[in-house]
Amino acid sequence: MAMERSTVVGVFHDRADAERAIEELHSKGFHDDQIGFAVRGADGASGATTTETGSKSGEGLVGGILAGAGVGGVIAAAAALLIPGFGPVVAGGILATVLGGAAIGAAAGGILGALVGMGVPEEEAHYYEGEFNEGRILVTVKADGRYQEARDILRREGAYDIENRGGATTRTATTTAATTTPRAGTTPVRSEERDRMQLREEELHVRKDMVETGEVSIGKEVVTEHKQIDVPVRREEVVIERHPVEGHPAQGNISDSGEIRVPVREEQVRLEKQPVVYEEVGIGKRAVEETEHVSGEVRREEARIEHEGDVPMRGGMSGTGTGTWDTVSPRYRQTWQTRYGTSGGRWEDYEPGYRYGYEMAADPRYQNRDWAQVEAEMGRDYGTWAQRSGYKADPNAWDRFKMQVHEAWDDRRGMRRAA
Repeated sequence: MAMERSTVVGVFHDRADAERAIEELHSKGFHDDQIGFAVRGADGASGATTTETGSKSGEGLVGGILAGAGVGGVIAAAAALLIPGFGPVVAGGILATVLGGAAIGAAAGGILGALVGMGVPEEEAHYYEGEFNEGRILVTVKADGRYQEARDILRREGAYDIENRGGATTRTATTTAATTTPRAGTTPVRSEERDRMQLREEELHVRKDMVETGEVSIGKEVVTEHKQIDVPVRREEVVIERHPVEGHPAQGNISDSGEIRVPVREEQVRLEKQPVVYEEVGIGKRAVEETEHVSGEVRREEARIEHEGDVPMRGGMSGTGTGTWDTVSPRYRQTWQTRYGTSGGRWEDYEPGYRYGYEMAADPRYQNRDWAQVEAEMGRDYGTWAQRSGYKADPNAWDRFKMQVHEAWDDRRGMRRAA
């Protein structure tokens, strides 16, 4: 059985949601030394217009982050930190303590090193660092055996994490403004507003409950049966023997008073019954583990893009600028035709492989991982993706075009790095 994690991380878009989450944690008995929060310096400071490195800026930033939240010692411990090579960070509670250490803050990579040091797996810590860099607010909880309870509290107040990656459709405005006076002859950077829609999907979670299915008891009852035993017995029989003798004078007169008595005996069987132990019966329990196959229908949200009129569009998945499959598939078809067209196959048989590799290269589950690390997992997931994408479920498909999946995977990852 896997050990339960100790640190919960929640990502918030909205400052008020983060405040309510910390208040709720307090009301459920979580202490200040278990809770932490962090946000990039000027990104979340609603009351700050400049990002300076002196102590005055720290006061302004702390005043802007979670101002008026009434969340006790977590805010009282808030501080503005300047991490070399990273920039200003506003942190409170346990995160302020961890980030304030020289080894974590300067050497180990800022928020990434802090989260890893608190027990968050490095792969997940990379994800949270990316959200943090985008200006999101991180709230952490050292759960101490109450991991699920702490995560449920954060999610109820609007947090998301690496598993659900956003729980609602939100509209955020990202404003990029010049923090210094423009030089003569230059044009100030204009603000750009983006709409973001978070796509969700359902996951299957299994819970096991121990239920009583029956009861066994042992008692005893008396059963009468007939038994027969063969017993050898002895008895005496009278044997009379007569022998003729020669006549000779007898003494005495003839009389009828002569008599000989011989007792005759025999053995008689007498039955006695005595209880004896012939068997012992014991009862106990043992655990037997079996595997049950459970399944259920899950739903997911996918983006549907529609437009009217002559609307210029650019970009594709995850904002990489690499385009949707409909726009890039002709290039992959040309590549396939050049390399394999003379082999006698059809493009339609290999298109699912190219598309699968292309789309999975932008899937958050596979970010910062090499092909050798994801190949087996992608192979297992292909069947589900194929059904969802409208392709025929072919058990031999993965072995047939695994090479094409790899080609599209490497190609798009190269385009994303270049972008």
